[in-house]
Amino acid sequence: MKQKIPCFCDKSFFVEFPEEPDLDAEPSFIDEMMDGSFMNFTCPACGKLHKPEFPITVLWPSKKLRLEVLPELDRGLFYRRQENPEDTETVIGFPEMIERIAIIRDGLEPLAVEVLKYFLLLKADESYPGREPVIRYDNSSAVGLEFHISGIRQDEYGISRIPMEVYEKTCTDYRTHPRAELYRGLRVKTYLSVQNTIRPDLPGQFKTEN
Repeated sequence: MKQKIPCFCDKSFFVEFPEEPDLDAEPSFIDEMMDGSFMNFTCPACGKLHKPEFPITVLWPSKKLRLEVLPELDRGLFYRRQENPEDTETVIGFPEMIERIAIIRDGLEPLAVEVLKYFLLLKADESYPGREPVIRYDNSSAVGLEFHISGIRQDEYGISRIPMEVYEKTCTDYRTHPRAELYRGLRVKTYLSVQNTIRPDLPGQFKTEN
């Protein structure tokens, strides 16, 4: 697909990108997502690097994943729209796309990871009221899951590690009580995210949806 990108140098240029990148057919896309170079474009006139968020659908057949990726600017439109694609998960913004691909790559349950993020956000809100922290899953090992926390101190991020047994307990609880209020509150239609539990009228406060 072709799109026109306007640059700050008052020039515009066209770029081509895959509307449905297939991670099985092109595994290099995974590396590009992880290192931040996916969908990066350089203005041929001034050399400025652009990282636009165009709507795409990421395919990963071997993982049975069809991931609709919407630009952050379309967040409001998603909540208002009536129809949603079948057999598709949704993420909003490229950072969520990268995080979800990392979660699937590491063989984790996305909902359990969002639950852990939810409790990390609660803890951050208690320690730093009035801030708007952002928590992203980074990687995992036999020891546990590592999360990066930004938005608390300018130009800094913290690291939080959750033991693997806590993650496994969360998975077990979800399988046992899939209709629990918190688990239901994390999902809106095709969109699974801790963002669904944040009240827009009370920044920094968290709740579960009824």
